[in-house]
Amino acid sequence: MLYYPKNYQEAVAWQEARRGEVRLAPLPRPPRWVGGADASYDRAERRVFGAIAVYSYPDLTLVEEAALAGPCPFPYIPGLLSFREAPIIVEIWKKLSRRPEVLLVDGQGIAHPRGLGLASHLGLLLAAPTIGVAKSRLVGEGGEPGPAAGSASPLFYLGRPVGWIVRTRTGVRPVYVSPGHRVSLTDARDIAQGCVGKFRLPEPLRRADRLSRRQRGGSQAQEGREMGGE
Repeated sequence: MLYYPKNYQEAVAWQEARRGEVRLAPLPRPPRWVGGADASYDRAERRVFGAIAVYSYPDLTLVEEAALAGPCPFPYIPGLLSFREAPIIVEIWKKLSRRPEVLLVDGQGIAHPRGLGLASHLGLLLAAPTIGVAKSRLVGEGGEPGPAAGSASPLFYLGRPVGWIVRTRTGVRPVYVSPGHRVSLTDARDIAQGCVGKFRLPEPLRRADRLSRRQRGGSQAQEGREMGGE
């Protein structure tokens, strides 16, 4: 069930109370459908624009996409991005005729100060396997992966592994992959890499990002995203 906190304290309390419900476990079988979810924010209009793109896996053929816009339900506060973006993504999920068996999310999974980034938050709300793929690091430490595409090094936070630093394309900056819910660390790395095409971001996320941008009106779509992925 969606929860709309009134302030910072309520939001943090919700994360602390629910973090123990996140489960990491291997997928029972390889997914047939993988989705990507992204959202952007318009400061002037105080609206959120979200999108989900669903692809067949592993051949990466687009099978469905959907988008919605709605009022911003919560202000941007570091570590609490999910309260702003999760509601619109949940509503889009309900519109899909073919729901993905794994959802890649533009944000963090358990690589988060309270272990409940946007991907983990959505995993609990949707009762679905989720993986966070962020463009920047929020927490943790890890070595730089090798220069070749597919290289990965583990990301550690408070002494335990919480994800991967992944070089998706040779010579480009890595992305930060962390399990959200109902997947394993290995699943998160392998599926995220398996969704990479010609660009840095996995194709389902790249498509969702473009769709949310079009929803908002083009190139201004990213101006409201204060931090790169939580």
